Amino acid sequence: MQEYLSFGVNEERTVNEHTIEKMRNGEELLWFNPSLIKAKEALGKLSLSMGDIDDAERRLERFKPFIAKCFEETRAMDGLIESQLDEIPYLQSALGQKHGRLYIKRDDSLPIAGSVKARGGIYEVLKHTEELAERNGLLDGMADYGGLAGEEMRRFFGGYTIQVGSTGNLGLSIGMISAKIGYRVIVHMSSDAKQWKKDMLRANGVEVMEYATDYSEAVKQGRALSAADEKSHFVDDENSLDLFMGYAVAAKRLRSQLEDKGIAVDSNHPLYVYIPCGVGGAPGGIAFGLKHMLGDNVHIYFVEPVQAPCMLAALASGRGSAVSVKDFGLSGITCADGLAVGRASQLVYECMRELLDGEMTVSDGKLFDCLHILMESENIFIEPSACASIAAYRMLMDSDEKKICAALDDNATHIVWATGGRLVPESVRAEYLSL
Repeated sequence: MQEYLSFGVNEERTVNEHTIEKMRNGEELLWFNPSLIKAKEALGKLSLSMGDIDDAERRLERFKPFIAKCFEETRAMDGLIESQLDEIPYLQSALGQKHGRLYIKRDDSLPIAGSVKARGGIYEVLKHTEELAERNGLLDGMADYGGLAGEEMRRFFGGYTIQVGSTGNLGLSIGMISAKIGYRVIVHMSSDAKQWKKDMLRANGVEVMEYATDYSEAVKQGRALSAADEKSHFVDDENSLDLFMGYAVAAKRLRSQLEDKGIAVDSNHPLYVYIPCGVGGAPGGIAFGLKHMLGDNVHIYFVEPVQAPCMLAALASGRGSAVSVKDFGLSGITCADGLAVGRASQLVYECMRELLDGEMTVSDGKLFDCLHILMESENIFIEPSACASIAAYRMLMDSDEKKICAALDDNATHIVWATGGRLVPESVRAEYLSL
């Protein structure tokens, strides 16, 4: 175990040795980050800034006419890709919790891709499209970006390729938007990917390349094939700043929703946010944005499967993407396909190591327990991987750790982030609900 530890502070070493031991055993655990420092100090060490989030938000604003023209489901919001924030008191009661208020961030219902990946994935493709259009003079004299939706534009973009490695939802988001723009699209999918996601992509004109290996290998193969084609752009889920910033915009939107609902977030009214984590891009970007928006008044916890806790392995070992869950004797296998990742993003690790409040790991059985409880109490269906956020909320609230006293305050607000679910076929929903 010692080979994975690189801390010099005794407290950190003790906390992380204990964590690694439990992680090796595949046990559920609650880990408080011993490297956590004040948000302002941690953010000040990073090269990314609030200006980068603002830039991403402006780009999404520019593309609203295009989105509205191409996707009918977005027209009611004029091309805005956003989800609602709903209070879920019946779930809170069903879980036996009485303190504070519980909300769900409905990224499972996001337009186009039906998952949180509609944020980062679609944003990166739009940014690449804007850059291509600018370099080739396609934006000259154009009234707004709705003009990029014409057939002539589709023929132009058809000369270029977008590729991505994915366990499912990122592939769906990249595939849906790229095919609509006109790109040739190739999604490299690992053995963890669900068949219905592959079928949906192919039905939308996307090429799917399947691998009998894990997520990291699918990304590696896709990256290599894309690098060999000068007209191909690879969406790199492990290293992409563009994906990261697309997710970060969610924080600005969430802050506005909280204000609209009259929900205070300050030292007397803490906010707790629980986000499922795979390679780390989506939760990392959201956490980065929220810490900018709300500082130390927001407490963010990532949650991962007991057999695939890649970000926890990265953080607790202090070695980032140099370690895989398999180095700790874990299989990486889980029913939560979007979380079936063995090695964390180095980019996200570096951003989160002093900024993230903590992590939980949960068993697959708990995911299905939460899926049933949410459906029975609120009549909301989300994917098993998304249910990890509910399991994390339950674990924190049931903990006897003194560090969570503020979470049990009646002034606290809790948000479970629903990361996917709307596009799940009825037959697959019925299968999940029967388990």
